[in-house]
Amino acid sequence: MRKGRLFLGGLLVTLVVAGLISGFASAAPDGLEKVTADKGVEEQAKPHDLDDSPFADYGVAGLTGERLATGIAGVTGVLVTLAAGTLLFTVLRRRSPQPAQPPGEGQPAQAADPPREED
Repeated sequence: MRKGRLFLGGLLVTLVVAGLISGFASAAPDGLEKVTADKGVEEQAKPHDLDDSPFADYGVAGLTGERLATGIAGVTGVLVTLAAGTLLFTVLRRRSPQPAQPPGEGQPAQAADPPREED
């Protein structure tokens, strides 16, 4: 039960950060964007196929409130990442061999062969 509470607490904190606090992030470019602008690489950029996707540029298409759009995109990203990770770990857990357990830890002990009498 303790692991479940820890997981839910962590998930709640993550969703609050992604949904509320991310709206207050700086609008200034990050390090990579600044370097590409300073070095002129930004001018060579080509349009991307997903530039007009629903979650492009840390927002949600169709929403006018920038903080709301950023928050919804953040929460959606957390939930999609959680779902993908859960699916991946579930598939990998089923495929990996289970380690053998010593007798007394979930498996019945095997009866020893009775000693043979020699002629």
